[in-house]
Amino acid sequence: MTFFICMPFMASASDISAANTRIEQALLTEDINTHLTQPAEYLGYPLGEWHLRHDQINHYLQLLASESDRVSLDSAGYSEERREQITAVITSEKNQKNLADIIEYRSNIKYGTMQTNRTNQNPLVVWLAYSIHGDEASGAHAALALSHYLAAANTPWVKELLDDTVILLTPTQNPDGFDRFSNWANNNKGQVIVTDNNHREHNQDWPGGRFNHYLADLNRDWLFLRHPASQGRVAFFHKWQPHYVGDFHEMWHQQSYFFQPGVPDRVNPLTKPANQALSNELAAFHRQALDEVKQVYFSGQMFDDFFYGKGSTYPDINGAVGILFEQASSRGQAQDSPNGVVTLAESIDNQFATSISSLKGAHALRKKLMKYQTDFFSSNIKRYREGKQSGRLVKAHGGATHINELVSILAQHKISVKYLNTVIEDDDINFTPQDSVFIPDSQPQHDLLEALFDKRTEFKDETFYDISTWNFESALSLSLIKKAKPSAKYLSDKPNGKITKATYPKDSVALVIDWQQAAAAPLLQQLLQQGVIVKYAQKPFSLNVNIGNRTAEKPQTSKQAIKFVAGSLQIPLKQQNFTAIELAEIVATLAQQHQVDVVASASSHAATGMDLGSDDFIKVKPVTPLIITGADTNASETGQMWHYLDKTLGIATTMVNTERLVSLDLSAYSHIFMADGPYHLISDATSRKLGQYVTEGGTIVAQKRALVWLNKRNILNSEPKTSRELNNLFITSGMDYGDQSKLKARQSIGGAIVALKLDATHPVAFGLPNPLPVMKNREISFNLTSTPFIVAAKYENDLLISGYLANEYQRAFANTPAMIVETKGKGKIVALADNLLFRNIWLGSEKVYANALYFVPSQ
Repeated sequence: MTFFICMPFMASASDISAANTRIEQALLTEDINTHLTQPAEYLGYPLGEWHLRHDQINHYLQLLASESDRVSLDSAGYSEERREQITAVITSEKNQKNLADIIEYRSNIKYGTMQTNRTNQNPLVVWLAYSIHGDEASGAHAALALSHYLAAANTPWVKELLDDTVILLTPTQNPDGFDRFSNWANNNKGQVIVTDNNHREHNQDWPGGRFNHYLADLNRDWLFLRHPASQGRVAFFHKWQPHYVGDFHEMWHQQSYFFQPGVPDRVNPLTKPANQALSNELAAFHRQALDEVKQVYFSGQMFDDFFYGKGSTYPDINGAVGILFEQASSRGQAQDSPNGVVTLAESIDNQFATSISSLKGAHALRKKLMKYQTDFFSSNIKRYREGKQSGRLVKAHGGATHINELVSILAQHKISVKYLNTVIEDDDINFTPQDSVFIPDSQPQHDLLEALFDKRTEFKDETFYDISTWNFESALSLSLIKKAKPSAKYLSDKPNGKITKATYPKDSVALVIDWQQAAAAPLLQQLLQQGVIVKYAQKPFSLNVNIGNRTAEKPQTSKQAIKFVAGSLQIPLKQQNFTAIELAEIVATLAQQHQVDVVASASSHAATGMDLGSDDFIKVKPVTPLIITGADTNASETGQMWHYLDKTLGIATTMVNTERLVSLDLSAYSHIFMADGPYHLISDATSRKLGQYVTEGGTIVAQKRALVWLNKRNILNSEPKTSRELNNLFITSGMDYGDQSKLKARQSIGGAIVALKLDATHPVAFGLPNPLPVMKNREISFNLTSTPFIVAAKYENDLLISGYLANEYQRAFANTPAMIVETKGKGKIVALADNLLFRNIWLGSEKVYANALYFVPSQ
């Protein structure tokens, strides 16, 4: 068939409409089933004249499925805003009738149990997925045209394709962001198309359509699975276990068209060479398709195949071949670029062309793709059958909540674990059923398991499109024995450490919660919301408590000294608004809900440290946080703060754009959070107001570039070092002109894991592992300070744990402050050089924000 691109000169909506019909016009030259509703017929206007909404896409796929025996629907669940992620399953009528067998076959292929009782069919499975970034809309529009074409075309190659292949078409992988963008683009479209880059249509208001509801980049969430859309998508992947995945995006409008392979030296070492060989073979089909329509393109540059948390690379570590496509974006209907006007119509045509080339290439190479997948899993299947009990013995510092989170993530990636049925001591670490699991090396998903725990500091190429490391041991603050070999009698297929609802003895005077438990923070928040008085310990202490099967009716006398870290919570059972029985019931219910261990004490007397009635137990005040939002804040980091406060802690959180701050009574808020950002739009009046807010007793929690702004406005005394100053560390003498890109790569911190040495006596460090692994992804640090008592954490001398960090930075950051808490008048400023919530997967360090909320204001 022939494809058409649109001429780069347009003046009216009718011109664009005509251009957008060219795909459909091309299809009419073939043998097409005219009884099926075309997208233009359904919409009432040519495809691309207006930006589609997600509901229109879903409704059209439902209509097509009702009209065609080639089309059925599958679902990958719902987004945060309850939009369903529908996929069109397109194949021959025969295959449609056998989909249950095919799905069973596909979902079991990694386990080596591929035979079914009814059929041995094993068609090629191709998944074409579009628009995971909501404002990269051309892919979703092309998917609609493609779904109609595959359902309607009767040409021989399409029939042969559908006989041999199950095609999965997912037009939108980020429904919430997609609708945010489509409404923006449509709202700012006029009768006369404006190609000026400065036009509102091409410059979205904050936060833009790229992100999901919580402002997360879903194409960075394939490994971490923080968001329901990602969880549904990964479940969908393992259900179908595709051979080929096409991942369709858009890039800057100044560029042309990209398809993989990417930069050869930036392929993850865990990716098999056969994967890249197939990527190169498939590229020939994309070249031919784009050459036919005279669309210029490039490969082997800019983009890489390193981070497995993206849609084009997750398949590579899961037995499939993933291919990234990037189309220059019109970000609306049409936009000027150095290459001429980029149009939505042209973009749709290009994405349609490479969708067809994907199908033709995958079909032509189907035997090689099938063999690649079989070979990928065969060695792991053999290893799995041998069943050797060697693997990772893992303990979570955060207790049950974090170990359960790890198990949940692994289960979604089809990685199995064994539970402990007794305490195992190894390397002076007590691994308990409540906070530990065993992850066998011998399992089908061995390769992905290795990728999740991969730790490296040396790389062939020091340039990274995204982060250079994502080690789960650091992200979740795990203690880990890598080659542990526990006896099978200590292991179980089912969890054994679940906390049941407790009954506390009637003679208890207080209930105590160790603050190291991750879920202690959301439990505290719920207690505060119910008006319960809770105190936190400024210092460590221990209590002698009764142990064994103690009941309220028959107390036992056997006692054990239990240690509690600073920050641990005390709930006195004598309170004005509750009886002791009521309080005990409230705490017991919440403790079971959050899987938090609560200790009942029959005496205020401590075995060591201060007694429970000491002034070193400080009453926790209710909190009312505000997050500063808007165009000069980092949307993703703002969203991560919101996600943590809202979804993890369960706090009603106010979000206010910078321009509105000047009109607010800031005293209504206990804390103001400032994510990374330049904050250029904050007026002088607002600056003075924020300074006054702190002086009068408020707390600001700020990170990264927000610290620079606070310092320049004389709100923060400590002086940050920025990239401009830090870049001077690099010697450029003797470099050639062509060395600039290598220098830029060394100066960039895309994402490296570094270690912080905490001052364990400081409130913002309470309950945290020490040293603390954090993700560093911006060139910022503090100058050394002589001011006493303000440094809560420093970078370790030997700070690099995993990933790439230039030696110049390692020397410059070593032993310098990473977390500072300054007093200003009656208030505090918590200054963080790093984002300790990184993509909401950095569970080991997120408690810093809870400490800042509940403990810092009480000082």
